[in-house]
Amino acid sequence: MTQQQTVVVLREVDDSDLDAFFAQLRDPDAANLAGDMFEAPDERQAFDAHWRHLRADPSAHLRTIEVDDDAGPRVIGHIRGRNESDEHRVSFWIDREYWGRGITTRALGAFLDEVPHRPVFARVPRHNEAALVVLRKNGFMPVGEETGYIPDRGRVVDELVLRHN
Repeated sequence: MTQQQTVVVLREVDDSDLDAFFAQLRDPDAANLAGDMFEAPDERQAFDAHWRHLRADPSAHLRTIEVDDDAGPRVIGHIRGRNESDEHRVSFWIDREYWGRGITTRALGAFLDEVPHRPVFARVPRHNEAALVVLRKNGFMPVGEETGYIPDRGRVVDELVLRHN
């Protein structure tokens, strides 16, 4: 099936989606590209508590990314926007099996159509070129850079700050 024939669906997050999210989060190659990540990727109880907190946040706009093609519907990631500090930030995570197919670009575009907040910000590690491409294709423009030590990662991360109006 071609990229154009793959249907990308954004929908409300269901409890049943959390198993897929947890498995995706534990991919070390994907985690290496993330700027911030869940601090305890191997602890399911902490993960579930984190998602309960997200789902209770009135500022959060959470969506499951699902694809539907010849193999049927599958949960392949999530996308979220929420107030953090003085910004409404967007972040996304997609199963590595679906990288490079344009699915994340399409999902982010649909998500931005749903979200009433403007501006929307994204913070991306400089080395995550694929995420930068997805953001730029959706109209995000670089507005700054930050470097900071992330204790959960045990390292310094250089991030680009992007904005969508």
